[in-house]
Amino acid sequence: MTDRVGIYAGSFDPVTNGHLDIIRRSSKLFDKLIVATMTNTSKNYMFTYEEKKRFIENEISDLNNVEVINGNGQLTTKLANNYHAKFLIRSLRSGDDFVYESGIAAVNKTLDDDIETIFLLADSKYANISSSMIKEVAKFNGDISHLVPRTVATELTKRLRKD
Repeated sequence: MTDRVGIYAGSFDPVTNGHLDIIRRSSKLFDKLIVATMTNTSKNYMFTYEEKKRFIENEISDLNNVEVINGNGQLTTKLANNYHAKFLIRSLRSGDDFVYESGIAAVNKTLDDDIETIFLLADSKYANISSSMIKEVAKFNGDISHLVPRTVATELTKRLRKD
């Protein structure tokens, strides 16, 4: 029997408590979960891959079946094949997410018919959290401590706050 391998790909700029909830929940579904920091060409990034990896690994050190990798510059389906993953994990916060994510899933299916996308509903306490929104709140001196890990909040505060 082969291991069930899943990939949770995203830009994670920054990783949020919602992302971490999906990682924890997904880790229970697979023998191995790959968390891949990816490139979205329509976004400008604040954190490097190494910073994102450190933020994520600090929060999931108790999960022995999770590995954080740099997926930048690769199609998710190619990455999945490299890791023998047959499942892509995506999170849905709203109906808008479903429309967007189902389009991506359809394209991925045309690229590799053997890969399935699994949608997990965001926990209601994280349903309105997005990395972009968190950056905006931090920029204007808002409290983000309940939205992201402490290390992320500290770093965002340093980089974005207006005094």
